[in-house]
Amino acid sequence: MPTLIEKEKFFTYKDYEQLPEGAPYQLIGGQLVLTPAPEPYHQKVSLKIASDLFRFVTENGLGEVFNAPVDVYLTDTETYQPDIIYISKENTGIIREKKIEGPPDLVIEILSPSTAYYDMKHKKKVYERTGVKEYWLVDPMEKSVEIYENTDKGFVLTERKVVKGKVASKLLKGFSLNTEDIF
Repeated sequence: MPTLIEKEKFFTYKDYEQLPEGAPYQLIGGQLVLTPAPEPYHQKVSLKIASDLFRFVTENGLGEVFNAPVDVYLTDTETYQPDIIYISKENTGIIREKKIEGPPDLVIEILSPSTAYYDMKHKKKVYERTGVKEYWLVDPMEKSVEIYENTDKGFVLTERKVVKGKVASKLLKGFSLNTEDIF
């Protein structure tokens, strides 16, 4: 379970940037949330997805792919380190020296027991509100992938596969993954 630091205190990005480099925190709802290192299986799943996404984006000259830890600043009280992000060529201006400043086009969060609540609830709402175009929730325990598209009605679930099946990005035409290859 993640640990909140000084739950009564409200933190901003100014406080967050004072942490030492590599400190395992995210700024979620004005709270500094300590998140432990992911388990090896989580990292294996992340690497498989990130590798395929990186290859696709690079071969097609579509933009940039990053994996955690990289700070994504969304508001003064919301700075996350998503597992995997894609930023389109048109949106690369949000890539700054110390952080990504603004919503990536695509965010992929791989659930773990310590962060699942935040990824599925709070962070999902913030990603939706700040303009992330596509959001993937990957659950290694359930062996499932859910893809949400940001529409004028907010995030809409466009695909959900459990154990078997192919998931395809609507944002990145031609990019798809077989769940059997991920898990």
